[in-house]
Amino acid sequence: MPFEKKSRGYEIIKEAQDNIIRIDANSWSYLPSIENNPLVMSYVIDLLIQVPNVTRIIFNQRRNYIYNYDQTQLLIEIANLYNHLVKQKRLLNIAGISQDNKYSHWNNVVQKIILNLLKQDPIGAYVQLIREIREEKIYLDKTNDMNEIKLRNSYIGLLSYLRSLFENTKLISLVKQDISGYSIGNDRSLYRNVFNPEITPDFMYTRLMADLPVNAEEIEIYKLDEDTEVNILKPAGDIKYLYHVSPPEFKISEDKYEILELARQALIEHKPSKEEFTDTEKMRQTFFNISRDLLQELAEYRGLELSFKEVEELSSILVRYTIGFGLIETLLQDQKIQDISINGPIGQSPIFIVHQDYDECITNIIPSLEDGESWASKFRLISGRPLDEANPVLDTELLLKNARARVAVITKPLNPHGLAFALRRHRDDPWTYPLFVKNKMFNSLAAGLLSFLVDGSRSLLFAGTRSSGKTSLLGSTLVEIMRKYRIISIEDTQELPIDALRKLGYNVQAMKVRSALTHTSSELGADEGIRTSLRLGDSSLIVGEIRSIEASALYEAMRIGALANVVAGTIHGADPYSVYDRVVNDLNVPKTSFKATDVIVVSNPVKTADGLHKKRRILQITEVRKHWQDDPLKENGFVDLMSYDTKEDTLKPSQDLINGDSEILKSIAGSIKEFSGNWDAVWDNILLRARIKEALVNYSLKLKNQNLLEAKFAVLSNDKFHEISDKIREELGYIDNKRVFFDWNEWIKDKIKKKEF
Repeated sequence: MPFEKKSRGYEIIKEAQDNIIRIDANSWSYLPSIENNPLVMSYVIDLLIQVPNVTRIIFNQRRNYIYNYDQTQLLIEIANLYNHLVKQKRLLNIAGISQDNKYSHWNNVVQKIILNLLKQDPIGAYVQLIREIREEKIYLDKTNDMNEIKLRNSYIGLLSYLRSLFENTKLISLVKQDISGYSIGNDRSLYRNVFNPEITPDFMYTRLMADLPVNAEEIEIYKLDEDTEVNILKPAGDIKYLYHVSPPEFKISEDKYEILELARQALIEHKPSKEEFTDTEKMRQTFFNISRDLLQELAEYRGLELSFKEVEELSSILVRYTIGFGLIETLLQDQKIQDISINGPIGQSPIFIVHQDYDECITNIIPSLEDGESWASKFRLISGRPLDEANPVLDTELLLKNARARVAVITKPLNPHGLAFALRRHRDDPWTYPLFVKNKMFNSLAAGLLSFLVDGSRSLLFAGTRSSGKTSLLGSTLVEIMRKYRIISIEDTQELPIDALRKLGYNVQAMKVRSALTHTSSELGADEGIRTSLRLGDSSLIVGEIRSIEASALYEAMRIGALANVVAGTIHGADPYSVYDRVVNDLNVPKTSFKATDVIVVSNPVKTADGLHKKRRILQITEVRKHWQDDPLKENGFVDLMSYDTKEDTLKPSQDLINGDSEILKSIAGSIKEFSGNWDAVWDNILLRARIKEALVNYSLKLKNQNLLEAKFAVLSNDKFHEISDKIREELGYIDNKRVFFDWNEWIKDKIKKKEF
């Protein structure tokens, strides 16, 4: 054996439903490779005879060499076969067939196959059996001695019985067709086809399947940064795409691994306090600086020359695997990832993602229970919220340098398998109406209509199912609010792009309230947050999600007219009546209060005919009229202004909108001198806004530059539109829409010419 059992040389780790055998191979003079080394295979078979209920094998030798469940089961079958055969003493003693010394070599052959070859080279043992049977049949054909024929038939029967036992193992069935010319004791190529360990650095627990799968179609390759590559693959026979990521920590040299592990051992002595986690950016920068100095010292001590770039790279890796979130951060680095799911029991299945181009994908990353528990502890510290059996749900956010995500964590008893995580990645910059027009979420006319409603200070509810894009729509609506107005946002978990808006010059105040799912917290409830916002001055009020008792406070604020600017929020609901039903019947808002809702915007994923793809679309823009008494559906209280046309894959204006039969739009027009009593002027202004949004998209496509659609330029465009409109109104006494568009178009052409975008 490679080492003695002083501490047994191995340990059994219980991880959820897994029994993992972790073998310390640091003192070995060779790599711990089952596929390449017969001694290692023999040692593992011996261990599996003693501990038969193992589901995974891990060797530790500076790196972790991990053999998964399927590979482990192959070895367990061989261990069980060996254990069975050595107990069959008659098989190991050929005297039961003949006492004649002439046939004594048969005993040596059988013992060699079972006692020697089976543990080290089970394929070789099987090949030896086949060759021995073939040879005995040749001898049988050459003899006429009835006694010898009887003995040889008995011996062949024994060998054939052994062969059948071998062939019942999955390992032999996998290689049976490829054993021609097999060299017993020397050829390990067949094992390399079957056994392929996942190799991870010693400083990380999460497993990453580094090798690309065989027979997978390569769909796309792109890079997240200089050292991190993503392969999108279509595995044969699988309906899901494989998202295969190769981060830099799997490509560094042995010397770098060594100093990383030494540095990690030094850093983990420091346990970050709750106070440190309240400012994660500052804490990460502090740890990064410490890591950089520590790695430079270790490199000098080891005589290893590292460039500045190499030290920076290693420091980033070290931070990621000490106080950070490991490969979750690598995934969040990809702007194309929308959702990340980590299911319980952790360690049993890989991480799943939703990709903007390929929908649901499986990844090559398998998290460990250690990582899951570490992440849960960090989320508790970051949020200041509990996560335990009394509070099995935790909602919080993860803010990184180049990414932010909403995080939901569940644990026992809600999740019987322990921890599970769901992360919703938010776009680095806010969505904008022009971006949505480009992506066909809605068309330019819908963008013009929504822009008019925002400027008209209406109350808007963005409804839809989960992953329908309603929060992104709400965020893009904030970009439409003029920067001269104050915005107050109320959320239990920050999802709206408040920091980005602040950087764009908005007067915005964020309020964080208690999660509706949290029973105990020092935070204020959402209803108290809304009432508090009314004492903070005239502001646009934005509620991240309406889902509990805050609904009554919100409608109270809307009804008393305390807010002269736009009021908006998101709510779950598949159509306007579902929103009404939820607000009135589930959240106990009076029917008369619900009439304070002006417009409901419903978005939902629309599936393609093959069922494999989804595209987000606005399906309805519906106004809520005020004349109904009991049931808005029966009494025509819901009137569609625009609705989704399935065949044309776009929103179409209703006759009510075209003909000006909209109480909400008339209400807005009634307070504006230029629009009052003049539907044509209102319609032309909506079309003007639509034309500007469409022009932005066209210029962006023509120049192949998306910066024209991003929030920074979209805000400038909106400001310029209002500035030009005001100037022309002052000059002419009315708004000349053609003149407005002409002046705006000259402005953007000048910006493009100067490359100021």
